[in-house]
Amino acid sequence: MSARTGPDARFGMRLVATSAATALAAVPFSIALVLVESRWPPLRRLDQGAAEWLHRTALDHPAWVRVLEFLTHVAWGPLTMRLLVAAVVVWLLWHRALRLAAWAAVTAVAGGLVGLLAKNAVERARPHLPDPVSQAPGFSFPSGHAMTATTSCAVLLLVLLPLVPRAWRLPAWALAVAAVLGVGGTRVALGVHWVSDVVGGWLLGLAVVTATTLAFEAWRGDIGRPRTTPAQGLEPELVTAHPEPSAGVGDAATSAHRSTAQIDERSAGR
Repeated sequence: MSARTGPDARFGMRLVATSAATALAAVPFSIALVLVESRWPPLRRLDQGAAEWLHRTALDHPAWVRVLEFLTHVAWGPLTMRLLVAAVVVWLLWHRALRLAAWAAVTAVAGGLVGLLAKNAVERARPHLPDPVSQAPGFSFPSGHAMTATTSCAVLLLVLLPLVPRAWRLPAWALAVAAVLGVGGTRVALGVHWVSDVVGGWLLGLAVVTATTLAFEAWRGDIGRPRTTPAQGLEPELVTAHPEPSAGVGDAATSAHRSTAQIDERSAGR
């Protein structure tokens, strides 16, 4: 079909496919939102039971609380995640990978704004537990920590995976998953979020990343670049070229390809 249509029609088809995929990615979060807003009894029992059990555990082990506070605010905290994404954006700008830098920045900012809007729209109260071990301001659903960890780890993986040796890619994925799951667990264990808040943050973060990633893939398809998979990262060209600050990633990859072709031609001529 793409071979028989013009560029405008192909771009239109990509937009339709991107919109449909984004809508599907938002379905899990929408279901979670409906269940929270309707106060579905099984979900309420799950939230209450997990909160009470983890709260008792925290009260019995005060040393764990200090570890959880460090993990939730420092190691996996929103500030740490955003600084890591900001460093990646600066590095991409330094190497003139402007569109990839824009994708990373937009994904991080959009995740924060969408999460804030969702919190203020739902206005769910945080858990009220006797003898609380921690406090947090604002509304509860979805968890901002969980959402920020999801979007930030996705950005770091999809940008940097092309530069990671194959043997280290599985550990990189495992580290990212551990951070996302871990920060969600700390929020519930500290009694500042319900389990459904954390799940909602994960699902909304995935929806945001899906939307921006599909838009980036639509741009790649429009300029004739091959489609990629999460295992390859968004710009596999990063692995074939380490451009100077004055050259773009795509330009450097093209130059490297041309140089190789010229060498092959000289060899054939000899």
